[in-house]
Amino acid sequence: MTDEVIHLRSAGVDLGKRFLVACTRTPSPQRAGSWLLETERFGTTTAEVRRLCVWLLERQVEVVVLEATSDYWRTVYYTLQPHLKLMLVNPAHLKGIRGRKTDPSDAAFLARAGGSGMVMASFVPGRKIRELRDLTRRRTELARAAGWEAQRLEKELEDTGMKLAAVLTNVVGATGRKILEALVAGERDPHLLADFAIGRARAKIPALVEALDGEFTDHHAFMVRHYLDEIDRWKQVIASFDERIAAMLADHQPDLDLLDTIPGIGRLAAEIIIAETGGDMAQFPSAHHLASWIGVCPGQNESAGVNRSGHIRPGNRNLKRLLGITAMVAIKNRDSYLGVFYRRLAARRGGRRAQVAVMHKLTIAIWHVLHDRVPYRDLGADHFAKRDPERAMRRMIKQANSLGLTIRFEPIGVT
Repeated sequence: MTDEVIHLRSAGVDLGKRFLVACTRTPSPQRAGSWLLETERFGTTTAEVRRLCVWLLERQVEVVVLEATSDYWRTVYYTLQPHLKLMLVNPAHLKGIRGRKTDPSDAAFLARAGGSGMVMASFVPGRKIRELRDLTRRRTELARAAGWEAQRLEKELEDTGMKLAAVLTNVVGATGRKILEALVAGERDPHLLADFAIGRARAKIPALVEALDGEFTDHHAFMVRHYLDEIDRWKQVIASFDERIAAMLADHQPDLDLLDTIPGIGRLAAEIIIAETGGDMAQFPSAHHLASWIGVCPGQNESAGVNRSGHIRPGNRNLKRLLGITAMVAIKNRDSYLGVFYRRLAARRGGRRAQVAVMHKLTIAIWHVLHDRVPYRDLGADHFAKRDPERAMRRMIKQANSLGLTIRFEPIGVT
């Protein structure tokens, strides 16, 4: 049995840190129906990659297949992209069909897989979106670093015996910052410190007086000053990233406004979604393709008619993390469709599965909002009752019977 031939002249490139191996697969001129494999080894420097490009062009290959190995594929892909048709494939898609394992056989296998259409190309955005990804991902890391400094500050306060974190939700917020600055300046009176509370925190003054009763030494003042300065430094860096990201997304303002209509998604989340997907849903044929790419759809594991447990795939970790946070925010609104959907599913399948299902719903909404250019429309908390009124009535009767009661339903207006 022979493979279906889609590309007569294909090539595969096995990537490594120090070198790469390329293999071309072309029709044999001596024997019809057979293939000629030619393998060559190259370095990974820019000059060597240019030599690889010339080598492939001389052999007139129609498609070049590369595995997305770590970040080693980037230089090779970006250098070859203007001159050749490339396919960047997910290594997980090749795991089950790979045979012998050496660098030359890997390259030959990739060339065969690309020529016979056994693999699909991954989504690789353009340069502007790649740069935007770098900025948003680094900003997330910076925000996480600032959060770590705040945690270290709270740990330092525990050494003083002060329980400021037990009273204030955000120790480095407006009230917490004023109190900490006063402590560093030398103020130790709990009553005077608590009086720095502003806004709604003033209702917590009695609790603050008790929480600020501790032993705050000069060493603690030095350490707290250090942590506050570090947090300020991180915030300044994050602000510079915010400005650059906003400038790059100036043309995407309509998309950002549409994404902002989805529950749980604000400005920062919308920026990350645009950066990760490119904002162009033409890359994803349907909303379910986007859900599969992110990794928020059920896995498939069936054999002999038996469905085994199918875990979700890794997908795009940055978007998956963002959707997890967004889902937690969205389900807090108990009068929304997502809130009701989560509680209905959590009662049967558990909270974690229900959260992933809400993430899937949010992904579907993101695709339609960006694809159809329409704002999000909530179906309402009564969507399920309206969709199946008889089921809703049966549930009410069952709950009433469990309390020893009986109920009767009559149409509105009937006496």
